[in-house]
Amino acid sequence: MKYLHTMVRVSNLDESLNFYCKLLGMKEIQRYDSEQGRFTLIFLAAPGDEESARDTKTPTLELTHNWDPEEYHGGRNFGHLAFAVDDIYATCERLQAGGVTINRPPRDGHMAFVRSPDNISVELLQAGSALPATEPWASAQNIGEW
Repeated sequence: MKYLHTMVRVSNLDESLNFYCKLLGMKEIQRYDSEQGRFTLIFLAAPGDEESARDTKTPTLELTHNWDPEEYHGGRNFGHLAFAVDDIYATCERLQAGGVTINRPPRDGHMAFVRSPDNISVELLQAGSALPATEPWASAQNIGEW
């Protein structure tokens, strides 16, 4: 398993970039705008970590800006921790056997979400290419919030 990034939701992108980049000194290494999803993702790296962060060798901070105003409750502004795993199906099976609910099953062979005992959202991403869709995951439904 490899630690990838931490995501936080931000309400004002300009203020947040000023804080994280200008004041703290982090560097923007990647930006993704989704017209359909109405959000922007910006990945930031610590000074000196830009190149290794682009190659996912160093964890990053993901700022998520939802274009439509939203008030965040219950820690929703803190998004999730993300980890790359060697086999998403085996990882989910191990977690499920240990009593963990798979809130967003890996239907696509690429991504799943679970919650920690303290209700922190954890994203699991298949390292490399997505695995072929397989049951029981391909038809599994979401459970609760992720």
